[in-house]
Amino acid sequence: MASFSLCVYCGARPGNNPAYLDAATELGGSIAAAGMRLVYGAGDVGIMGAVARAAQAGGAETFGVIPTHLMQMEVGKTDLSTFVVTETMHERKKVMFMNADAVVVLPGGAGSLDEFFEALTWRQLGLHEKPIFLLNVGGYWDPLLGLMNHVVVEGFADKTLFTFVETVPDVPSLMAALA
Repeated sequence: MASFSLCVYCGARPGNNPAYLDAATELGGSIAAAGMRLVYGAGDVGIMGAVARAAQAGGAETFGVIPTHLMQMEVGKTDLSTFVVTETMHERKKVMFMNADAVVVLPGGAGSLDEFFEALTWRQLGLHEKPIFLLNVGGYWDPLLGLMNHVVVEGFADKTLFTFVETVPDVPSLMAALA
């Protein structure tokens, strides 16, 4: 059994830049090479599926969590080491987060942003101390970082908000930060 579990939040679509799929595949392989367990949303589509397939190909343990209403849309990947089906998205996020030692967010859409902000908010409130990483593939998260800065500048958060998130440019940088 893997001693370290990395929760990956990412898109159920491939995105328009091939670098996103490349980073997802590299991350999955790196998780396996490091002997980590992948915790993710249990889909077999988009960059979500790419991370899982690469982790599996490298022999990593995989822990997937999917709500019943997304089984068809996200093509629930049932050949994982652990496959959990929840009733709601809230349960999915809780199970994923509670079974991970750290979080990384790859490019994604509203769902990935929701997962990121929930983990960030919980960290800001002192509910956990798990590391949170933004994998900033090709500058994908630059607008988000700008928005977070705007929130701080406008007085809705303290600048310590940025101490709860580490932005890394690529998978090797992420793996070095996790080591």
